[in-house]
Amino acid sequence: MPVTAPAGAPVIEVSHVSTKFGQAVVHKDVSLTIHQGEVFAIAGGNGCGKSTLLREILGLMTPASGTIRLFGVDSRRLDVSNGGAIHRRFGVMFQHGALFSSLTLADNVAVPLREHTNLHPRLIREIVEVKIAMVGLPPDSAGKYPNELSGGMRRRAALARAIVMDPELVFLDEPTAGLDPIIAAGFDDLVLSLKMHLGLTVVMVTHDLDSLWRISTRVAVLGDGRVLGVGTMQELSQSEDPLIREYFHGPRGRAAHEQAMWNQRGRETSFA
Repeated sequence: MPVTAPAGAPVIEVSHVSTKFGQAVVHKDVSLTIHQGEVFAIAGGNGCGKSTLLREILGLMTPASGTIRLFGVDSRRLDVSNGGAIHRRFGVMFQHGALFSSLTLADNVAVPLREHTNLHPRLIREIVEVKIAMVGLPPDSAGKYPNELSGGMRRRAALARAIVMDPELVFLDEPTAGLDPIIAAGFDDLVLSLKMHLGLTVVMVTHDLDSLWRISTRVAVLGDGRVLGVGTMQELSQSEDPLIREYFHGPRGRAAHEQAMWNQRGRETSFA
């Protein structure tokens, strides 16, 4: 099972963040800390502000109040002189992959290198080939367009683009949404493998309970505009908070927990 204790120094610090859209309150006094080496998940029901919080962490939105520090830098400063250096330290996989439909898979993966480096085209091509292989895609997929790829292949291509600059931190927005359970499980395994081999910190926005049990180190559950709880899935599943219990102890939550326990017993048996 995922480890309990945070693995390293703070990478992201969210302090007393409040967010409003007109009169609608999305967040009220949200605080959390994400440590180096974690797979940190932000979970909660639809409309709880998961993706909004992600956009604020990335500096794409500014909260009404509070601060967000990314690698120790206030996210509101990411559009000034030091923003480029910070941006090169993280990669983002947007929801559903967000690939450019007019570009081949290889050209999609190459976009960050072409925009942010002066590398020779031949070297860019070689790096892209390595990243495509790293996410488990066949070499002949490089010349295909997004509409020629399956949903699972598009997610892997988007992940290859997210890691093409060798970042320390990767953000995943609903990475397994819409995928069948087998493809989703394979993607989860890929995330864990890349985390281990590349030394990544992973921040994942998801409502996929199977993924939460399978790969998260810690989870922050959002609801009612606030952080309802932060901890391992085992810790959260034992929470007495009624909103957390509703989220984790419904039929899907119980099924995901039972599957996680079954997988854990299988791993323990295989290593016995």
